[in-house]
Amino acid sequence: MDKYLIVGLGNVGTEYEQTRHNTGFMVLDAFAKASNIVFEDKRYGFVAETSLKGRKVFLLKPSTYMNLSGNAVRYWLNKENIDQQRLLVVSDDVALPVGAFRLKANGSNGGHNGLGHIQQLIGQQYARLRMGIGNNYPQGGQIDHVLGRFTPEEVERLQPSIDTAVDIIKSFVLAGIDITMNQYNKLGKVKTDK
Repeated sequence: MDKYLIVGLGNVGTEYEQTRHNTGFMVLDAFAKASNIVFEDKRYGFVAETSLKGRKVFLLKPSTYMNLSGNAVRYWLNKENIDQQRLLVVSDDVALPVGAFRLKANGSNGGHNGLGHIQQLIGQQYARLRMGIGNNYPQGGQIDHVLGRFTPEEVERLQPSIDTAVDIIKSFVLAGIDITMNQYNKLGKVKTDK
């Protein structure tokens, strides 16, 4: 049976819930809810399992904290013997506006600490879904911004892209990265004519 590892990046603990940096967790929570599955506290993270048309899917929310996310990713890839081509990491991205997203087959970490640590341990050859959290913060205010909570208006803008991200995960598992990028990346551009 083909196995897939879907990782949502974030920080564990109530003080981080619903913060911008936890957008990856929010996407996986939405996927789990839609699939009627629950996360269990396991080694290096919270894990939920499901299957899609005969393919086994592991959802992982690392409990290592963001900057050590690679430890959890590497452990679960090895433990379940999952091909790195079947890994998708969902993270927040300040370079994209809230509600925008971008799916890539590989690439740099874009200055994201979680992606940076994963890259240190397994390289750049893995798919990632970057969810926009915007960069509307004063100079030097990035940490407060990413660790801050979404405003109600932002949540409204974010929710449709979280729903789409759930579909993207399913498509990644069933159709592969290339078809999924072609189908969804055009939807991920946010109109800024507000």
